[in-house]
Amino acid sequence: MKRKQLIEQPGFVSTFRTYVVTGSFRAYLVGPDGQEHTLSLAVNDWMIGDPGSFILQEPATLFVEALEESTIIQWSYESEQLLLEKIPQFALAMMRRAQLIAVTIQQRVIAQLSLTAEERYDEFAQKHPVLLQRIPLYIIASYLGMTREFLSKIRKQKTTLKR
Repeated sequence: MKRKQLIEQPGFVSTFRTYVVTGSFRAYLVGPDGQEHTLSLAVNDWMIGDPGSFILQEPATLFVEALEESTIIQWSYESEQLLLEKIPQFALAMMRRAQLIAVTIQQRVIAQLSLTAEERYDEFAQKHPVLLQRIPLYIIASYLGMTREFLSKIRKQKTTLKR
């Protein structure tokens, strides 16, 4: 995949599950005001997509975009159903991955509701240092629910405090 290439977009049914071999992606929506809201990020060995569209086979609500040149593996909805039915290890691996994703989403919602912007950034930086190096700051700001300018202010304060 080339940088900026879309693999999913609103209005089209997600017919493939996407596993990121190398590279990075983001899934985002565009609000009524034209602002982009990043819902998920993925780098090597993560999965990305519009799960509602893929699982329910309904039109997507998210854009999924490559943030850098990437290599992915995709399989169709029909192939996944067959794999889940025929290979118990595949079903178990997918269930474990789904459980981890559910926990991550719960933690993110709790953080969004109960932590300050600075605390959300600190938690993100602690849990995902590789993302800070690979994902542009405006996308990290969008993911954390703040403006790029506010994230820059937080980072500048932290740099000043370290001195």
